[in-house]
Amino acid sequence: MKTIVDPTHALAHGLAAIRTQYKIPEAFPPAVLAAAEDAARRAPTQHADRTEMPFVTLDPASSIDLDQAFAIDRSGNDLLLHYAIADVAWFVDDGGVIDNEAWVRGESQYLPDGKAALYPPVLGEKAASLLPDGPRPCVIFTVRVAPDGGVKLGGAERAVIRSRAKLAYDSVTDAALPPDFAALADRIQAAEDRRGASRVDPPEQEVSKVGDSDFALTYRPRLQSEDRNAAMSLATNLAVADALLAHHTGLFRVMAPPDERAIKRLRFTARAFGLEWPAEETLGQYQKNLSAADPRQAAFMLAIRRAGEGARYAPWQPGVIPWHVAMAATYTHATAPLRRLADRYVVRAALAIANGQDVPDVVAQAFAKLPPVMARADALGGQIERAVVDLAEAVMLTGSEGKVFPAIVTDIDDRGARMQLRDEPVVARVGAHSVEPGDAIAVRLVSTDPDRRLIAFERVA
Repeated sequence: MKTIVDPTHALAHGLAAIRTQYKIPEAFPPAVLAAAEDAARRAPTQHADRTEMPFVTLDPASSIDLDQAFAIDRSGNDLLLHYAIADVAWFVDDGGVIDNEAWVRGESQYLPDGKAALYPPVLGEKAASLLPDGPRPCVIFTVRVAPDGGVKLGGAERAVIRSRAKLAYDSVTDAALPPDFAALADRIQAAEDRRGASRVDPPEQEVSKVGDSDFALTYRPRLQSEDRNAAMSLATNLAVADALLAHHTGLFRVMAPPDERAIKRLRFTARAFGLEWPAEETLGQYQKNLSAADPRQAAFMLAIRRAGEGARYAPWQPGVIPWHVAMAATYTHATAPLRRLADRYVVRAALAIANGQDVPDVVAQAFAKLPPVMARADALGGQIERAVVDLAEAVMLTGSEGKVFPAIVTDIDDRGARMQLRDEPVVARVGAHSVEPGDAIAVRLVSTDPDRRLIAFERVA
């Protein structure tokens, strides 16, 4: 869960209720924990020794479930990204108790106060995590990045690496990173711009205490180090996707664009925040110029992310080109196997293809079965996120009952008017009549109920 941070623990009671409501597991079954302890003791036997390569990791400072490490070389005008991915499949037997539990969970679920992990901590935060406290097994993807940002999978191998450093987004220095780290990110960004990609990476929302009893939702803009790190993952996922597609196999992340109604609602939302969105600009063109440093634009970035139907997973099908509109490319998830079940199988397929081998039957069969499993996990994550946002809004507005807020109507349906408050990152409903999308209204906060995650408004003008 990366849209709410709660440093003052204002949401603690409500978060406990959310965990109960959505049946978020608090622990792993004893049999799974025991199997994980045994698996954690497995010594790599099919892995090349690459401990001399200068791999490092870059993540939030508190993270210990480290899926990726990287090193960068030059080859003529190309950059060679060596992207090490945790070799989860080395520790998890197909059909074993750890595997079965992972299929139930689908992915790690995040809340501001903790997570329900996909794998037990002895694997996800120790033996399989690419921490710098000893050699770790991994799969190294070598991705060739051309000067124009084009990417191609150059090879893959199982290997043992030793990370040189656990770097953090908020404290990393250029000197600690490979010399071509920024150049590689610039190439990937330039290629995105040419493709017309429209990724939205909204900032984190933080619940901050104001005074003795009030709270506010604020935004923490993404750091440059985060964006550059994301470029390496993007390059790897694009290169792997192309390799899978060429071999008529794989599991792809696909996404349709927001429909006309969603675009219309977004235009009203932009207006609510006082943002100028030229009528002749598409959403993709407009969002490229948004800055997370501006709270109004940051709030709009979150609105864009929530506007569409979202991405889904789809296996390869004859005659179908899987497409992700935000990436403007064929795209897959391969780089976070500690957190997403699907990635473990994509990594195995890409490893086989890169070495001229057949994709294992168990992997090919998994591609057909994974979409509904991942859809359920994604849906649960979305429900949890919405519940946390509703909780944060209720906590933030408590104490402001009776206050009048300016708002813009963004949509009308049989439940009334949906509105965006103009001065707060809050979307709510109000029983307003004779209004149209785009109308400016004033609403009074009638009540808040953090325990039920509810807020109620009435129209006053």
